[in-house]
Amino acid sequence: MDLSCTYMGLPLQTPIIAASSGLSSNFSQIKQLAEAGAGAVVLKSIFEEQILAEADALSSPVSTHSEEMDYLRAYTRQENLSRYLELIRQCRDELRTPIIASINCQSASEWTEFAREIEKAGAHALELNLFLLPGNFRLDGPSVESVYYEIIEKVHQAVKIPISLKVSSYFSSLAHSLYQFSARGIKGLVLFNRFVSPDIDIEKEILTTANLFSTPADNAMTLRWIALLSQVVKCDMCASTGIHDANAVIKNLLAGARAVSVASVLYKKGPGVVKEMNEDLLAWMKHRRYHTIQEFRGKLSHKKMEDPSLYERVQFMKTFSNHS
Repeated sequence: MDLSCTYMGLPLQTPIIAASSGLSSNFSQIKQLAEAGAGAVVLKSIFEEQILAEADALSSPVSTHSEEMDYLRAYTRQENLSRYLELIRQCRDELRTPIIASINCQSASEWTEFAREIEKAGAHALELNLFLLPGNFRLDGPSVESVYYEIIEKVHQAVKIPISLKVSSYFSSLAHSLYQFSARGIKGLVLFNRFVSPDIDIEKEILTTANLFSTPADNAMTLRWIALLSQVVKCDMCASTGIHDANAVIKNLLAGARAVSVASVLYKKGPGVVKEMNEDLLAWMKHRRYHTIQEFRGKLSHKKMEDPSLYERVQFMKTFSNHS
């Protein structure tokens, strides 16, 4: 049985990728993930807004000298970037597992220069974690999407390594948007990113955060859209959110995913769960007499189904009409 595959042109020993998280923020933890059998590791994101905010915090509250601000901003940016670049170099020098850098961004501003330095440091690929909360009623869908297009274009101008886009489902026409992203030269689409969500403590009457970890039920939306679009978009697709065991890995591969990205299950069970998931995937392949992932990947995608209506159905009436 052979678990090897390709994602964005990168050869992976297994389709299970360790997602960007606090568990991929230092070399020791990244090495554990690699040794557990992760096909690739996405480094913890470096944040556009964090770097710019730190630069502003360093400036004197009484100084408005533009040259001073420019110097402080450049210094802080370089300090943050230097630590990130050193981590990439160490991983590249000491590990054989592909390393995917990650930038969490909201605009096409000066951070795009970071991408060039990340490529020089040896990252195999770059994941752009993009989410613009569509909460401004004055902006229509095309205006929001144009920001994504601009970011993709500017990063493409800076680097030659493969670029993936990790996005949400918050688009007026999700299928159209994802196709348009793929048509602009990116090599991967990661569905979907997970956000910090608000909650309310009714005893203390304060705003809090909801559960940070995903549950297996969260994978349903990802599975639907991977199946609908994996044979349509012009790039690879990676399933993310709610993948907690080999069963979920298999389902998403059958739907057409090139790879799957896991994080919450790593927090809950530790890096060793990757080895367990790989072994269970191998056992299923042996039972089904598959020798390679390519033999079954996309077998149950929308385009290959005789009756794909369940992927399209959004109402309960017909599906559950026989249930009391």
